[in-house]
Amino acid sequence: MKKISALLITYNEREHLPDVIDTVDFADEIIVVDSYSDDGTAEYLQEDSRVKLIQHPFRNFSEQRNFALKHAQYPWVLFIDADERIPKKLREEIKKTVNLPDPKAAYYFRRQFLFKNKPLRFSGYQTDKNHRLFQKEKAYYCPERLVHEILEVEGKSGVLKNKLLHYSFNDYEEYKQKMLSYGRLRAVELSKKNLEPGFFHFYIKPTYKFLSHYVIRLGFLDGKKGFCVSYLNALSVAERYRELIRMEHLVESSPKQEVFL
Repeated sequence: MKKISALLITYNEREHLPDVIDTVDFADEIIVVDSYSDDGTAEYLQEDSRVKLIQHPFRNFSEQRNFALKHAQYPWVLFIDADERIPKKLREEIKKTVNLPDPKAAYYFRRQFLFKNKPLRFSGYQTDKNHRLFQKEKAYYCPERLVHEILEVEGKSGVLKNKLLHYSFNDYEEYKQKMLSYGRLRAVELSKKNLEPGFFHFYIKPTYKFLSHYVIRLGFLDGKKGFCVSYLNALSVAERYRELIRMEHLVESSPKQEVFL
């Protein structure tokens, strides 16, 4: 039987820990890289004998995931977020897949998004999929992407049939803060391209993002929650360019000082 390393990166995920650790306890090791949480995350994990806890400062998502990869002992890696869960059928499919005679280098998981524990069926997420299972020696996270990480795979990828459950947010304010933080990290990426945002970036792109999720990708069929999700995705785009302007002003106001992004 091929062995699996289950990896997680966390920051203030105490409420998710009991369920997420249980969902990956079929793996041969569970490694959690925590970025110095202050909500009891580390203390909880230290009491769980199934978990190896490593503390590491957070700079961006790709760097943190690659750091976790270095500590995986086994040939197969299952990378899961704290707000994701693996149903029984997917668990069995994972175990069968890694023991195939000629497996792919990596596998995408389709995800079922949940809004306050209720399925989000449209709103742009109906085709969502992410690499979650892969052979350690054939993949790494692209360091240029600071958020919405991209796994660079040496070889072919497959797609598993059963869906991963994604409890993406419990309430409006939680998801709003998550989307704003994503927007700020995207701004750091864009700062390296010397982009000067204007009317198109501040108004046209957020509007298109909203219409894409709410109209083109049928968010209106999800009712009120579809509107909220579409709006917050658009807000993340707007925040991206607001943060870029703030960063530029900071550099201009401190020309003789090095600014760490």
